Amino acid sequence: MSTLFAIVSPVSGVVTFVSLTSEKTLDEKNFIATRSVTLACIIALFFAITGQMLLNFFGVSIDALRVAGGVLLFVVAFDMILAKVSRESITEKEIDKSTSRSDMWIFPIAIPLLTGPGTITTTIVLMGTAGTLLNQVMVLVSILLTFSIAWLLFHFSRKIYKFIGYTGMLVITRLMGLLLASMAVNFISIGVWNIYLSFQ
Repeated sequence: MSTLFAIVSPVSGVVTFVSLTSEKTLDEKNFIATRSVTLACIIALFFAITGQMLLNFFGVSIDALRVAGGVLLFVVAFDMILAKVSRESITEKEIDKSTSRSDMWIFPIAIPLLTGPGTITTTIVLMGTAGTLLNQVMVLVSILLTFSIAWLLFHFSRKIYKFIGYTGMLVITRLMGLLLASMAVNFISIGVWNIYLSFQ
């Protein structure tokens, strides 16, 4: 669950969510939170379940995806360490343009803020390497728990932001970025090693 939580990063997403919904009423903000997190969770579950079939269709190995995903996660982590909005998820220009959109719960909150390429890649890799049915169920449960936490954080985002403050959010984002960078290196190293062994 820690890997998924780090890449979804709902804590750092609170800052973006607050800025996007700053002009909304409390009820509107909570409505957006519920719909966006629900859609994001459905998308993550969809790719977790169908990911292996998609890889087989395109002839991509799970280890190749591990390496590519690891590089992508490292880019995301690097942005988080610098306390920047990740280029993998959403740009500052997109944030500015999205504040007036009625469907902001779809774009950019559900996609790609919560379920960007990094999240999709991670869910596919975790399911592809789960092995047993029990482990696969645990991955699906982890997805549900991660987005449940995201819903709680977004639901109480204004209170959390007032309590922790912008500086606190930056500290948490940097810590999560460091954790994610470590996971990215792990993804890459395991993927490269397994690809090497496959040629032996």
